[in-house]
Amino acid sequence: MMEMLNPQKNTELKPAFQYSREHLPTLWLLGKTGAGKSSLIQTVTGLDGVEIGNGFRPCTPTALRYVFPPEKPLMAFLDTRGLSEADYDPSEDIRVCGAASHALIVVMRAEDPEQSDVLRALHQIRASGKIRDLLLVHTGIELIESLDERQRCIGHNKNQVEMVWGLADQVAVDFIGKNGRPAGIADLIHKLQEHLPVIAALFEEEMNAGVEEENFLKLKKEVMWYAGAAAATDVVPGLGLFSVPAIQSKMLHSLARQYGLEWNRTLLRDFFGAMGAGFALQYAAAFGRRQLVKLIPVYGQIIGGVSAGVASYGFTYALGRVACMYFYGKNSGDPPSPEEMKERFDRVFTRMTRMMHDKKD
Repeated sequence: MMEMLNPQKNTELKPAFQYSREHLPTLWLLGKTGAGKSSLIQTVTGLDGVEIGNGFRPCTPTALRYVFPPEKPLMAFLDTRGLSEADYDPSEDIRVCGAASHALIVVMRAEDPEQSDVLRALHQIRASGKIRDLLLVHTGIELIESLDERQRCIGHNKNQVEMVWGLADQVAVDFIGKNGRPAGIADLIHKLQEHLPVIAALFEEEMNAGVEEENFLKLKKEVMWYAGAAAATDVVPGLGLFSVPAIQSKMLHSLARQYGLEWNRTLLRDFFGAMGAGFALQYAAAFGRRQLVKLIPVYGQIIGGVSAGVASYGFTYALGRVACMYFYGKNSGDPPSPEEMKERFDRVFTRMTRMMHDKKD
């Protein structure tokens, strides 16, 4: 109980958050300089080029890493810089991406058929057998005015990639477009969501947003950050048993403060009481079962870990969502009923776990 009330003192938090930061869902961007990788990052993050440029940090001898948001990151971008070097070895980049849920994004300018550096690196990555998920992004499509010529260029680059990789998912965009109107951005976001579920959660909006929903949107990235940390650490046998409850406690403590409330014994009791009879016991039982499954040799470490990570993400996010709902209502003098909270929790939990499960194979 004391750790729930004073999560700042929990020794599991620091290593858990550090582990999560090192294992963020990652988009690995592979493409020549000028292909549009930075523009793709701007599209996903909503930041400008200066902010992004200043945020890149060396990650391997041939790659730079950018985390978003910088303070409480939800995802990372890995930008390979050494493609033009004849002795480029992607093994370190593969190791970094292999440690996280990831997608390989190959970025090619539609009008540029000379892609030998990219194809050589792609061949090495394919041969490693460790990365299977690829999205091919054709950029600058509106620089080619003839539609027939545009399709020919897109088809040529797609064929080059598929000769090395096999069948590849693709999307065509122009980040500048004619008269400053970008083209294909909605299709790009949709495709990225299919390959990296955290992007789907990032772009999801509340339906019929009122004052309470608008207030939650200001805290959504923080709730996602805690959910991502819980998911990342719960994949590891033994670690999640201690880290997940600590992360969830820290999240509730932080959210309460942001609503001007003191996270104390009374608020703790009232909140879980408002969730309905038996909620805490049901959660504890389900959590315990997931931890036991992970202890089963081979099967538990692979299947149990993945399932536990998805469930922890969905539960932590849903818990944060209803906590915001409850804290807002308590402040306004109109707290939600247990039925409303249970309905919202179940709906959000189902949506988020389905979203995390729906990543393309």
